[in-house]
Amino acid sequence: MSDRLLSYAEAVEKVVAYARSLPLPAAESVALDAAYGRVLVQPILADEDQPPFARSTRDGFACRAAEASAHANLPVAGFTRAGDPPPPPLPPTAFWEIMTGAPLPAGADAVAMLEYVERSGSLARLLPPRTLAHGDNLVAQGAQARAGDTLLPVGARLGPAQIALAAACGYAKVVVYAQPRVAILTTGDELVPVDAVPEPGQIRNSNASMLAALVAATGGLPRVLPNAADSPDALDAALASALDADLLLLSGGVSAGTHDLVEPALARLGARFRFTGVRIQPGKPLVFGEVPRGNRVLPFFGLPGNPISSAATFLLFAAQVLGALSGAHRIGPHFVAAQLAHATDRKAKPGLTRFLPAHCDFAQPGGALPQVIAVPWHGSGDMPAFARANCFLVVPEDAGILDAGALVRILLF
Repeated sequence: MSDRLLSYAEAVEKVVAYARSLPLPAAESVALDAAYGRVLVQPILADEDQPPFARSTRDGFACRAAEASAHANLPVAGFTRAGDPPPPPLPPTAFWEIMTGAPLPAGADAVAMLEYVERSGSLARLLPPRTLAHGDNLVAQGAQARAGDTLLPVGARLGPAQIALAAACGYAKVVVYAQPRVAILTTGDELVPVDAVPEPGQIRNSNASMLAALVAATGGLPRVLPNAADSPDALDAALASALDADLLLLSGGVSAGTHDLVEPALARLGARFRFTGVRIQPGKPLVFGEVPRGNRVLPFFGLPGNPISSAATFLLFAAQVLGALSGAHRIGPHFVAAQLAHATDRKAKPGLTRFLPAHCDFAQPGGALPQVIAVPWHGSGDMPAFARANCFLVVPEDAGILDAGALVRILLF
């Protein structure tokens, strides 16, 4: 392997290509209520027309649009609420009082909204100058889908909207891909458990908790291993306990210092390194490869130990492999466009793509682009700054200082 550091674009291309080459995981059936974040093995089909009957989208009066638009007093022939069975056909030149979600009587082709109708006893009329057109304020039977239609394809990830759709179609259980098991191994003599009081020179292990949260949010099952001390024997023992996982995330020990022992430990397992180092900031020491495991392999990422570096490299690279191991069909980092509210305040080393902690305000009036601003920070160990951020601002190689108003890309957490 060449010693030349890959650019960000080259590195992500390698990771995405690798992710797409991975075999799909096994399938399992789970209760719909436990399926959040899972990826479908079998599609969700409409069990009946959606909606199964023509229904009103407003409280008001079902009618024939042409008759109501004449503004004559018409008799109110009946009343239907949501949950009632379909009413009988609408008589000629008549209204039918109806509530939102209720089925329309056959023959009605519009609904007059309640606030635009004047009622007097058993008569009602549409107030001028209002008029109605065919299809106003209703959803026709089958307008959203027909029975048997594929509503969610294989490979769709189940979020709240998808779960609601599956529930509406009667899926109490869904067939999904098994969740990948992700071993998380932090390294470093300076790390102590979260509930410990650090001695001088020590810090609490924040990366393990952060990576476990990122793994869970990306569809994996995190397993945090005990922190490994900075010794070859400790690392060898820790790595041996992680070999049954589907993905291994290591945090720390991947730079070029005398106590950065992760790469030699992986090499002792016969690891194949696909790249070591990327021209990015933060996260330059990132390591990616795989360890042979019988007739299978264990992909791994050696993430830098500083929290912001670890989070950035997970989102940019490891999340793509984890997504593939979850069965997702769409692989690759997801960026959105935004406008820079203030100029970036410092120039980077040339040749590095920068991912700066930033905060994006999406509540812009009049359809304006989201406004993003870099969060002031003191390096990739600045967790208070990271906690104030909700995205990474992408500064391309050799971009220098970006001016206010520049169109930029951001990576959301």
